[in-house]
Amino acid sequence: MREVGAFEAKNTLGTLLDQVERGEEIVITRHGKPVARLIAEASFVDRDRASRAVAEVIALRKGVTLGKGATIRELIEEGRE
Repeated sequence: MREVGAFEAKNTLGTLLDQVERGEEIVITRHGKPVARLIAEASFVDRDRASRAVAEVIALRKGVTLGKGATIRELIEEGRE
């Protein structure tokens, strides 16, 4: 991971973006303290994929019961006994 000051980052943004595209991670600092991180877009969570996964989990749980008509509240109370 490379650290770059804010002034240098401003003046060399194109070069930094090229490095990030090649997989490097760049930390931008201000007065020696990290304030931002440049990472490749692929490093982020794919929100569409995550939404589809949630929808699949919700679909899978349809029809699944807690057993003999028990409610979550009843199970919690049973666990406290």
